[in-house]
Amino acid sequence: MCGIAGQLHRNGRPVDQDVLARMCAALEHRGPDARGTFVDGHVGLGIQRLAVIDLVTGDQPVANEDGSVVVVLNGEIYNYRQLRRTLEQRGHRLATEGDTETIVHLYEDHGPDCVHHLHGMFAFALWDARRRTLMLARDRIGKKPLFYALRDDTLTFASELGALLCDPEQPRAADPVALDRYLMYGYVPAPLTAFRGVRKLPPAHRLLLRDGVEARIDRYWQLDAPVAGRAAGDPRELHERVRDELRAATRRRLVADVPVGAFLSGGIDSSAVVAAMAEQVSGPVRTFSIGFENEAYDELPQARLVSRLFGTAHEEFVVRPDAVALVPRIVRHYGEPFADSSAIPTFQLAELTRRSVTVALNGDGGDECFAGYTRYVAN
Repeated sequence: MCGIAGQLHRNGRPVDQDVLARMCAALEHRGPDARGTFVDGHVGLGIQRLAVIDLVTGDQPVANEDGSVVVVLNGEIYNYRQLRRTLEQRGHRLATEGDTETIVHLYEDHGPDCVHHLHGMFAFALWDARRRTLMLARDRIGKKPLFYALRDDTLTFASELGALLCDPEQPRAADPVALDRYLMYGYVPAPLTAFRGVRKLPPAHRLLLRDGVEARIDRYWQLDAPVAGRAAGDPRELHERVRDELRAATRRRLVADVPVGAFLSGGIDSSAVVAAMAEQVSGPVRTFSIGFENEAYDELPQARLVSRLFGTAHEEFVVRPDAVALVPRIVRHYGEPFADSSAIPTFQLAELTRRSVTVALNGDGGDECFAGYTRYVAN
């Protein structure tokens, strides 16, 4: 998990490097391994890096051969090795061994359509000095956050609201429409944020801002949902297809130059991920679970069963009532109202896991893909 931030003044005013540094400092918890900045007069990019791939040459920002295209990336490009081979065959010279550099060279070949070639979780900012264009982009389902504010002649962006608000010129007035949506849904849906004038870049969207031209935001991908009533075929074939896709998705996410583990609840989704990991790694999978003193909410017995089944190196943590003291820290990181009580145990589980591994896979998204919640019946 890295953090990116930056600013562009369309009126030509130089970027305040102290403001850029404060924005980066506010993201240091996301990326404690290195800080990098790029300033070209009226545009500035910043990155706080958590090193996962290419520990030696992977610091950012990363530029193309002549320095005319510069990028900062939060996330991971899963197909970067295949992209690197294709780019080198096309004559590009890559100076690093990581995934971030593939973006600048893809942009040289495809422009803003480079996003169509990226398989991964990402939010990135790219500056094209020749076209005087800033591009922001977010992955297809929005795993990586990206906030922006466009006011007068200034665009400011960051991975977290707290970093964006480090700009002293950024208004902080609350958005009553966002508050209404929060009270309705329990969270503030994109593109709204709790602050008037600050927006979330929605998943699968890109923002292009060219000197002297209005900002353009467009959607570059949409889920191709199966048509209702389409013949399902032999259920056994579908079962194997799901298994194959799960194995392939897990394999892509195991690419790292740091230790990788998994959150294990004992439920179907996280257990399936751990099963796929156990098939594809040489040693025991590192698994981490969180439980509760109240047995009605405690899933540790199920997690232990899965751990024994796949021979994982397992660690546990029990949440106790004093966990409420974490709320101010969690609120600061979220930056706006939310009503997900699971954030407290998840925060504690992440702290426990980080002592042993840098990357952890989990089962999030399974219920959304396979209609695991009863409320989906209505749809």
